[in-house]
Amino acid sequence: MFEFTQLNEKELLMQVAQGNEFAFRQLFSAYHQRLGVHILRITHSAELAEEVVQDVFMKIWMTREALTHVDNFKAYVFVISKNHALNCLRKVAREQMQLKKLEETRMVPFSTEVQPTDHYYNLIDEAIDQLPPQQQKVYLMSRHNRLKYHEIADELELSRETVKKYLQIATTSIKDYVHEHMEVIALVMALIHFFYFF
Repeated sequence: MFEFTQLNEKELLMQVAQGNEFAFRQLFSAYHQRLGVHILRITHSAELAEEVVQDVFMKIWMTREALTHVDNFKAYVFVISKNHALNCLRKVAREQMQLKKLEETRMVPFSTEVQPTDHYYNLIDEAIDQLPPQQQKVYLMSRHNRLKYHEIADELELSRETVKKYLQIATTSIKDYVHEHMEVIALVMALIHFFYFF
């Protein structure tokens, strides 16, 4: 692995800041592997580590003018990649929590003699049916077939980032749909309960 001196690395950063793609490829080549190892220790997921590294270098390129103010690129890139990795982990945890809550809402019974469990399943099926075709495919392949991002991406000829976004949008849409319609069901069940006992 090629090691830069402080002087030639600074020059390289200046070239990248000016939009030199060859210099950017050199920078990527020098750091992406060790950065991946560093992120892997944080995420314990090779797939997530790879996504974080790609995201970080994409951000570096998009905000390359800022590199003129960077004196220690190694410290700089390790800090922003660690922060991004932690944000990704928090996001994954939130998504898992949302899915868990979504699953739990399907099973919570009402305190009446009428058990609306079927309603929850029907709502989720309706929500899935209303997704755009591509989002629906991604969601079903991920949640029902248990395929990983890269497997879905390969089969649908999409990027992993697109698969990830579709899954996030689909999950949010389903959650919102179920929540909205559950309120209607709750109201109806409450009315049934009220008129049945009074």
